[in-house]
Amino acid sequence: MDPLLKVNEAHKNGILSDKIHSLIVKRFGIVLEGIGRIEKASGINFPLAYIEPSVVISQPASSFDYGIFFARTIPVIANEKVEIIIQITAPLVAYGLKGTIHAILAHEFLHYLELIKRMSKMEMVSDELSGNLFESMYADTTKLFEPRAVFDDKTLLLHITKKFPEGFRDYKLEDKVLKNWIQKKLPTINMALDSNVVKIPADVLAKTKLDQSLMHKLEQIEQRASKLRKRKLY
Repeated sequence: MDPLLKVNEAHKNGILSDKIHSLIVKRFGIVLEGIGRIEKASGINFPLAYIEPSVVISQPASSFDYGIFFARTIPVIANEKVEIIIQITAPLVAYGLKGTIHAILAHEFLHYLELIKRMSKMEMVSDELSGNLFESMYADTTKLFEPRAVFDDKTLLLHITKKFPEGFRDYKLEDKVLKNWIQKKLPTINMALDSNVVKIPADVLAKTKLDQSLMHKLEQIEQRASKLRKRKLY
């Protein structure tokens, strides 16, 4: 899978300008560096990922506010099996600082691990519905592995802690995306908050074979997370 396939197609079709396309391609190396860093810090391979040539926004009903999704972890059904893909939006690649990009990639990687754990326990039911951005961000942070149990990289952990105290917010990045992407009418995907829900049939889950070495890693992570919780309590 070519991570830049959709970006290159958007450029070829005149949807993205030469300048924007060149910027995304040039800064894609930061994404690759982040993926390599996450794999080294966790000892686990990063899932399939691609760059979406759009900004993904969500606006609650009866509100002028909206949230920007810079990346999403998406389970998809392919050949009657579940595949988990990380969708990284082009504006993040184009305008995000290195630490921000790496923190978001690490956050989505935690989502990936959580989904694998739930799949292994046949717990892949629909997530909670919420029409409020704050509630969604809060719910987002309560479903993940403890980062310290996953990553052996102090700088990366610092980036995650700074960027995700109660849901991701980076006002400088959001301003850049608003001015350089949304206001210039570049590709935008509007998504209702309550549509960000996953439902996977049980028979498809049953047909999906999980990597046993990955399952062993998850067991080790859960043990480390349990020890960290005990330290916090005592």
